Amino acid sequence: MNIYPPEPADPNAVPLAGATPSKPVIPPPRDGLRRNLGLMMGALGGVFGDIGTSPLYAMRQTVLATTTGFSNHIAVMGSLSMIFWALVLVVTAKYVTIIMRADNNGEGGTLALAALAHRSPGMSRRLKSTIGIGAILGLALFYGDGMLTPAITVLSAVEGLEVESPAFAPLVVPLTLIILIGLFAFQSRGTAKIGRLFGPVMLLWFATLSVLGAYSILKNPAILAAVNPVYAFDLFINAPWIAFVSLGAVVLAVTGCEALYADMGHFGKKPIQYAWYFVALPALLLDYFGQGAALLRDPHLAGIAFFSIVPHWAHFTMVILATMAAVIASQAVITGVFSMTQQAVQLGQLPRMEIRHTSATEYGQIYVPRMNIVLAIGVVLIVLIFKNSGALAAAYGIAVTGVMVIDTFNASLVARKQWHWALWGVVLLFGALGITDFLFLAANSLKIPEGGWLPLLIAAAMFLVMDTWRRGRRVHMEIVRNESMPLALFLERADKSTQRVAGLGVFLSSRNDVVPGALLHNLKHNKVLHERVVIANVVVEDTPVVPPEKRIEVQKLGKGFYSVRVHHGFFETPDVPQAMEDARRFGLALDVSTATFFIGRETLVPAEHSELNRFRNWLYRTIAGNALSPALFYNLPTNRVVELGTQIAI
Repeated sequence: MNIYPPEPADPNAVPLAGATPSKPVIPPPRDGLRRNLGLMMGALGGVFGDIGTSPLYAMRQTVLATTTGFSNHIAVMGSLSMIFWALVLVVTAKYVTIIMRADNNGEGGTLALAALAHRSPGMSRRLKSTIGIGAILGLALFYGDGMLTPAITVLSAVEGLEVESPAFAPLVVPLTLIILIGLFAFQSRGTAKIGRLFGPVMLLWFATLSVLGAYSILKNPAILAAVNPVYAFDLFINAPWIAFVSLGAVVLAVTGCEALYADMGHFGKKPIQYAWYFVALPALLLDYFGQGAALLRDPHLAGIAFFSIVPHWAHFTMVILATMAAVIASQAVITGVFSMTQQAVQLGQLPRMEIRHTSATEYGQIYVPRMNIVLAIGVVLIVLIFKNSGALAAAYGIAVTGVMVIDTFNASLVARKQWHWALWGVVLLFGALGITDFLFLAANSLKIPEGGWLPLLIAAAMFLVMDTWRRGRRVHMEIVRNESMPLALFLERADKSTQRVAGLGVFLSSRNDVVPGALLHNLKHNKVLHERVVIANVVVEDTPVVPPEKRIEVQKLGKGFYSVRVHHGFFETPDVPQAMEDARRFGLALDVSTATFFIGRETLVPAEHSELNRFRNWLYRTIAGNALSPALFYNLPTNRVVELGTQIAI
């Protein structure tokens, strides 16, 4: 059963009629060091950008938050201890070791995990509804995080110029805007070619972090004692409120952990795990401990913690490298937003949008123009509003922790229902992880007055849009269903007196048991039926990709009518003509090049008594009216499409 009911974007068109996998069918990988190293390199560039650039601001904000109530030594040691254990427990233990086991046919991410949890056996309707709402909320929070990440990352890198000379301060915001606007403008061209440089650049970045951190640690090896959690506990014992508030800064060190899980389908579980264990994690720890060692030597460096361990002669070079890493991190987030949007559209949580594939060979290389514009405007406004990374840090983190809570809940259901873990084990393990997540969430909630309202506002707006679309589609489909004629009754009454014309007519339908509205309108106005009529219906599965042998079901209905049901996953691209061609394997020989495709174009008007309130009714009609044309979305040949209009009161 799908996590969401199949709610097509158009009542007379299938949700995704026909599908060509956006993820190519790849034979089982051959074991080999070269292949694993290649995937690890790709993962470094495509997965670890966000969490890999956290040292730019995480240590700085944590120490600044704790020095208000402690001496410098206690503040630095305690802050570093909290960051260390956050990386170990939240990222390494929770995401890399446990949650990455919960893969949905090799795919990960909030929606994929929710879909996996939703199909667990023995689930009550209320629990399934909770999972569905949680998935929408998680997606909404992800959008909020997606706007903040490019802003804070690039700002933090460019602010390195100020460390060299205060005279560069007026250039920080303009340079940041130029970089970000250029990045968004470049999206339509794709990153298939330049993306090959992401891995080597991030490897250089992590290597630089390691060298600089290790050199600083050698000057003050006593900093290594911070691995002892006693230093973190001391903060909570001596000044619990200050320590609690500082958790809102500690979480900045683990932002991006969701990307490790969400991009599992792109690079594979093992390469991501190996890249984390052997490259990213050691480099991050060395850098954080190196920053801590520098701050023990000179407390006044807290405001420039990251650049405090960079030699003066390498300062500008490090600013350039940090900016490059920040751009790569931003690109990874933008790509993630595009991917999640594609999934949301195909699962019926967002209206039809144009989704372009920018590479014929690279899986996941897509471009969503509408979402790119929304992101670009949002990120630019955020930079102009907050102007520096310190102010943005007050807004950053609350969306991340919200997603973490949702992931922990869904993973606990999978562990209990599908992995068959003992109840006590699930309660102990995920209870401890859940408490950690809630502590981070509660600490970040204190940031709401200081800027945390922004990602929540973005998430609330996205949730309102998605929830209105979901509710509106349910009401919309109910009206269409009630006004439709059962297919069996239509076939029973279809006789030879109806004039039949040569050719093939393909009618897209949201169901396979009712007559498509376009077919009835064509018969009413043109008073003819094609010699062969295909009613195409698609079921959106809660798996990323459906195997070719399970994709199509063909049923001969008699009197020249056929039913074609297409099963596809939420990572697949709609292609109606291709689905009709594939039906040949099942004994239905169709000449798609001469077929006529019929789709319905609906005009929605407010009903006198609507199930939706006035605002939601207006919002739903506005969203539906601005959805992408079915002909473009379903890849129909524009010169062979007939649109038949109808008016529906909703």
